Amino acid sequence: VQLQASGGGLVRPGGSLRLSCAVSGSAISISAMGWYRQAPGKQRELVAVITSGGSTNYADSVKGRFTISRDNAKNTVYLQMNSLKTEDTAVYYCASGAGTVRTFRAGAWGQGTQVTVSS
Repeated sequence: VQLQASGGGLVRPGGSLRLSCAVSGSAISISAMGWYRQAPGKQRELVAVITSGGSTNYADSVKGRFTISRDNAKNTVYLQMNSLKTEDTAVYYCASGAGTVRTFRAGAWGQGTQVTVSS
């Protein structure tokens, strides 16, 4: 399985970005997918999860601002990020795996994409 993340960049506080994760070698329709992030000096944290059935869950810090979605036809997962804050600055990683929204475990990782929120 290969995952290719894209869409990161520099944005001002309050702005928006959409990250994409194109998957090859496996159908995302049968996998749970997640987005993680890692800020400098901090541990990697799970930001959003979407199951094969379409259930979603978010870290408290991004609820109401981020939306995870999937396009099974394109085998791509997205992370729409709105109302970005400076504390959202991190390298964002997509992952495929298994589990529920509460027990997601990553099995394969994409390379990271840098998101920088700064004025």
